[in-house]
Amino acid sequence: MTSEPEQQLGVGTPDAFQRLWTPHRMAYIQGENKPSGPGADDGCPFCSIPAKSDEDGLIVRRGEHVYAVLNLYPYNGGHLMTVPYRHVADYTELNAVETAELAELTKQAMTALRAASGAHGFNLGMNQGTVAGAGIAAHLHQHVVPRWGGDTNFMPAIGHTKVLPQLLGDTRKMLAEAWPSSPSGV
Repeated sequence: MTSEPEQQLGVGTPDAFQRLWTPHRMAYIQGENKPSGPGADDGCPFCSIPAKSDEDGLIVRRGEHVYAVLNLYPYNGGHLMTVPYRHVADYTELNAVETAELAELTKQAMTALRAASGAHGFNLGMNQGTVAGAGIAAHLHQHVVPRWGGDTNFMPAIGHTKVLPQLLGDTRKMLAEAWPSSPSGV
């Protein structure tokens, strides 16, 4: 037996579609937590996150010069970023030690995501500058987005919605537990 979708007033023209509301995305759309300017003291979330506990800041791993943190507005479950503690906007501004640690934490993130979630592949990248798509252009960060065969479905293409089956705090805990040790101590 099939039941008819519940009709709700005020949601547009009645049709056969049910709605999946994602009101948490409105914070991102409206620019919540976006810095007010380019300086470290202009409300940069990447500068304030390290002062929080790992759980509150969604930090998965802390290195000496770089940390790994979950994305508040993820493309996929487990989407994290490797971020230098130092407030720099451009990849060319990193020193050799920061560059090496950013690369090492990225490799470790991939290892942890494979162990914890069985990721089949990854999208890695940095958007340098607002015109290149950087949401927070003033503070460099590299995205590590896990991918699985078949993870692209109709929801992002038609509904402009991602379905994430796990809370960020639970994802942070799972990845922190799966994070590999490294001989360099990072």
